[in-house]
Amino acid sequence: MRILLAPMSDPGFLFPALAVGRELRRRGHQVTVAGRPGAAGVAEAAGLEFRPIGADEGFDAIRWYREGEAQYRAVREAARATGADALLTSVLCQGALPAAETLGLPVAVLGLATHLWPYASGGEGEPPQRSTREWRQDEMADRYRKLRADLGLAAQDEAAARRALLGDGFLLRGAAALEFPGAVLPEGVHQIGPCWWEPTAPEGELAALDERLARSGKPVVYVHLGRTFDHPSLWSWLARLFTGTPWQAVVELGRTPDLATDPSHRDLHAVRKPWMGPLLDRAELVLTNATTAPVLGALLHRRPLLVAPTGGEQLLLAAACLRAGIAHLLPDSPDSPDSPGGPAELLRAAATDPSVRARIDSLGRSMTDRQSAFQAADFVEKIAR
Repeated sequence: MRILLAPMSDPGFLFPALAVGRELRRRGHQVTVAGRPGAAGVAEAAGLEFRPIGADEGFDAIRWYREGEAQYRAVREAARATGADALLTSVLCQGALPAAETLGLPVAVLGLATHLWPYASGGEGEPPQRSTREWRQDEMADRYRKLRADLGLAAQDEAAARRALLGDGFLLRGAAALEFPGAVLPEGVHQIGPCWWEPTAPEGELAALDERLARSGKPVVYVHLGRTFDHPSLWSWLARLFTGTPWQAVVELGRTPDLATDPSHRDLHAVRKPWMGPLLDRAELVLTNATTAPVLGALLHRRPLLVAPTGGEQLLLAAACLRAGIAHLLPDSPDSPDSPGGPAELLRAAATDPSVRARIDSLGRSMTDRQSAFQAADFVEKIAR
């Protein structure tokens, strides 16, 4: 069969799709990746054929809500050119859904680590969040209905739009332990696991990093910055946590703009890498806003979490991590009464909590054993038949 991968081109969306694509290719299918030109290198590193799309910004997660029409045109053109029998896309790539519909193709959607929309049942005791599950789903469905109108496609009511967002199957990359206890996922939503893949880190870059870290010899915290949703950045916290304490940090900037740091902050090492596995291996603790990639990375590498959510998926995923006992919560402020022992004690407690370490080891092992890319490939084959 011919399978087209058309996820968002950001690593957190692209890399899990590549994991599934590699398994499909291993089974003998013809797999093509469509994405921004900048994604060509990692697609080729994964051993998959790459097809650049015309609209460079159409597959950028930070602009997802503006680019549905560009996604639609690019996916439809790529699917026609490759003779695709099925599509695999990612959440936020709404344009792929009407493209699949107009071409009569089945489509699977890779989701995040936890379900963000209403459950089929259960979950009544879940503490309220600033953004409710219903609000998130309604916003996505409304944007999808508007996209259909802009494309001149048949109108859908709210219920039909909600179902359409799931494609022919919506594949969550977390585990049941990250969902609210007793909640039942909607029909068409499946737990498959992380679908983890990333490019190999160059030995020279790792050697240079090790040399930097060895200068102080302090234990390492891996910090992964996410979107702040108009909240203050973690940088003020980081300056307190890693100045004059027994810790140093490797800070993955991700989509965060480069920031000038005080030269006295010798224990803050800012990087921007397409891989995190080797950084997690060197760390004792993971500090994150609680987005999917660093949380799954921490689980797979058995590293305890310190979470600092600000909005979006971060709120639900951080709550899930705390509920599952695999994380501590970073207080809102370095001067908060919730951190009476100061920054050094806060990090020590999060890194060494035996209960957290035991739970993250257990959950991480179960997720590793799930063979998630294999399960996802099974699902794509099933809908393509």
